[in-house]
Amino acid sequence: MNYINQKFNKNSQRTEFLIPLLNILSDSVSIVGAFVLSYYIRFYFPPFVEMVPFNGAIPPLSGYIILALIVLPVWLLIFQSRKMFRPKRIIFIFDEFFLISRLVTFGIVFSFGLIFFYRVFPYSRVVFLLVWLSSIIFITIGRYIVLKYEKNLYNRGKGLKDTILAGSNQTAYDIYDKFSAHKYAGFNIIGFVEEHPGESKGLLPGNLKLGTYNDLTDLVQKLNIEAVLVTIPSTEHEKLFEMMKNSEGENVEFLMVPDFLEVITSSVRVQEIDGIPFLKIKSIPMNVWNRILKRAFDFSFALGVMLLTSPLFIILALAVKFSSKGPIFYKQERLSMTGKKFDMIKFRSMVVDAEKNTGAVYVKKGDSRYTPIGEMLRKYSLDELPQFLNVLKGDMSIVGPRPEREYFINLFKSKIPKYLDRHRIKCGITGWAQVNGLRGSDSSIEKRIEYDIYYIEHWSIVFDLKIIIKTIKEMFFSKAAY
Repeated sequence: MNYINQKFNKNSQRTEFLIPLLNILSDSVSIVGAFVLSYYIRFYFPPFVEMVPFNGAIPPLSGYIILALIVLPVWLLIFQSRKMFRPKRIIFIFDEFFLISRLVTFGIVFSFGLIFFYRVFPYSRVVFLLVWLSSIIFITIGRYIVLKYEKNLYNRGKGLKDTILAGSNQTAYDIYDKFSAHKYAGFNIIGFVEEHPGESKGLLPGNLKLGTYNDLTDLVQKLNIEAVLVTIPSTEHEKLFEMMKNSEGENVEFLMVPDFLEVITSSVRVQEIDGIPFLKIKSIPMNVWNRILKRAFDFSFALGVMLLTSPLFIILALAVKFSSKGPIFYKQERLSMTGKKFDMIKFRSMVVDAEKNTGAVYVKKGDSRYTPIGEMLRKYSLDELPQFLNVLKGDMSIVGPRPEREYFINLFKSKIPKYLDRHRIKCGITGWAQVNGLRGSDSSIEKRIEYDIYYIEHWSIVFDLKIIIKTIKEMFFSKAAY
């Protein structure tokens, strides 16, 4: 029987104590501060100061501070119910904002219910409206600061979890490569174990080979490992059960990376029809009302972008015209939802007849076919600005799988599982795959499809907004654009 490993990474444990504490303190100060600020705005600043209080006199600040302290524990419990205080919540701050907004709304509803039964003190509804707005802003700012501090700790190698990879496949390599570059994920990859010695065939550096699956428990004890990232495919899960059984009694967590088969079957739902349970293994991505909502959002957003960027649009058009011979716009036939063909519009970044001698090929880094300003246009995605005209026409969406040419669709549809499923919704100017670094001919097409399918199955307007914001970031900092 394995002994219980009582050793802990003290550095990691300190971080797991410090980060939740900082978030609790930040949220507490933000909530109380929101009550105080809202009080002063309501009773001392225009236009609210002109509104006459209930009894003609300004109520004391102490009543609002007391209420803030009373409701504070409940607000914190509401946040805790969504695991908002755990460490390593390295997420996009935009996601955090929407979650904070929902939780603060619950907190305000509770506060309103409380004062309904306590009518002695003249609480102002305007103050509560201001508390709702200001607490969302304050909490978001506070959490952003803590998030940056936490990322900085991880990037300096502090608070990382010493981790072993269990698996010897491409997924293991991708995880090692990503977590080695992105220390802010919170993992320090010590090495990996495989089923049989030499199985990795050079995928990972030799100095990272720690042994086989049978050695895992000894390695956990010897190296004080805190996490095991499992990349075993779904067909070999019995090996995972064996590893976990051998590691019973060890203070180590197991995290499994789902393979493609598990990803595509994760949307299975039970639906009862007239008393008969059915497994819905594939559904329509959007109902009629969601399609109307997405179209309204697309049209409004595209129109706004075209109006705001019209001066830049004109400048780029002139730059394309005078920098090389040929038309300003480049139109290329692409396929969108259900295989519908349309002409996608871009600013021309290549010389005329760029594919005359090669046929249909992907653009490569340092391509000799670029016009003098073509590479710059593609690097910052400025060549795609005219695609907002496609959105206004209804050919494309703002967010969705990138449109592809029929030649490449016919090339990949029989080789890549679920490739054609990406055509179940309108194609987009940007997508979930693109903002996750899967751009250009060097990126994995299989991975792109996985991300496209995930987007289709989890679509929402909030998800679209998140992708749009991440796209703006990618435009300036992406290394995959060319």
